[in-house]
Amino acid sequence: MGSFSIWHWLIVLLVVVMIFGTKKLRNMGSDLGGAVKGFKDGMKDGASSDAPAAASAPAQQVTGQSANSDKSAIDVEARQKS
Repeated sequence: MGSFSIWHWLIVLLVVVMIFGTKKLRNMGSDLGGAVKGFKDGMKDGASSDAPAAASAPAQQVTGQSANSDKSAIDVEARQKS
């Protein structure tokens, strides 16, 4: 029960190709590559755009009612447990 040889991996690859087919495997590979690329771009954009905005913009306090509140919003009042 040592490590698998190259022949074991080739048989596994052959079985996977027979089950899924080459077109489906190619589509899954391109989908996975697109997801990884989107994740990397999102991390890069998030790191560059969030850091300056977070440092320069002060935190805003949420108030109960404001002059420009939306009429369709539900007004909820938070209560503390006693």
